[in-house]
Amino acid sequence: MNLVLLQNWLDNASFAVLFLTMLLYWMGAAFPNLPAINALGTAGMAIANLSIATLLGARWIEAGYFPLSNLYESLFFLTWGITTVHLIAENSSRSRLVGVFTTPVAMGIVAFATLTLPSDMQVSEPLVPALKSNWLMMHVSVMMLSYSALMVGALLAIAFLVVTRGNNIQLQGSSVGNGGYRTNGYRLMKAGELISQPATPPLENNGFARLESQNNGNGNTAVLNLATTTPAPALIPTETLSPQRLSLAETLDNISYRIIGLGFPLLTIGIIAGAVWANEAWGSYWSWDPKETWALITWLVFAAYLHARITRGWQGRRPAILAASGFVVVWICYLGVNLLGKGLHSYGWFF
Repeated sequence: MNLVLLQNWLDNASFAVLFLTMLLYWMGAAFPNLPAINALGTAGMAIANLSIATLLGARWIEAGYFPLSNLYESLFFLTWGITTVHLIAENSSRSRLVGVFTTPVAMGIVAFATLTLPSDMQVSEPLVPALKSNWLMMHVSVMMLSYSALMVGALLAIAFLVVTRGNNIQLQGSSVGNGGYRTNGYRLMKAGELISQPATPPLENNGFARLESQNNGNGNTAVLNLATTTPAPALIPTETLSPQRLSLAETLDNISYRIIGLGFPLLTIGIIAGAVWANEAWGSYWSWDPKETWALITWLVFAAYLHARITRGWQGRRPAILAASGFVVVWICYLGVNLLGKGLHSYGWFF
């Protein structure tokens, strides 16, 4: 089998499938009463994932090394990671809205790799001596997977901002740690303990009061009663969201947090592995190369996001804005400094 011809066919097929999948997800968002469109969108993303995996496998067999030696291969590996994380997020959230945001990014990456990169950057070439190391698979693959997870998590944060229309709503807690769970108008009371009920339910949780939990058992049973706490005026949105939209916003916020929580440890491991590899190849763990500097900035941005959620108990709009800014930082770290900067990680296309 001609592996080069297979690769050329697969990269074009991946672009076509992702383009059709994007249209299906957008049609599913416009016409939510057509479940067949949503199912076809998920199938299209799975087909694209399999096509890219086959392409990377063919290049691995042809070149004899893990296909992460140039920009073309890393872009397809990044797209494979995005489609994989997308399928996980969509299965966890049960929401096809995820694909509305992830498929344009995946399709754009494949289009850039296939249609924009010069042909000499798409061909597999022998590795330079510095790349002939087992650290190539360890460092680069982990970094690319972390970029994929962080991008999808940031895209879900952007989706959260779109669903909530930028309103500062109060959500059920999905973070852990000090302050990680919201005060949703409940407090633990012993059975039989009296508590005064408000004449009207407090405006909490986006204007929807949570149902009161009652227990008619013996006196040793603890029950949850609705407390008479009044939220701060700043937490009351200017526009009330529907229960369906609020439920979707809570799901997107939760899945975004968990996926970023997956990508951040991968980023940490990748940076450490890169430092060890740099010491072996160049005799220094850290040389403040532009790529290293922006990797550190990316790490700090998402460390601040997780710190705000776990320690400070942030949820909703503020951490979503921070995660959305992280999406831009990841792209600068991955592609910007490689194409525009001069350093040990530069591809040298523009400069």
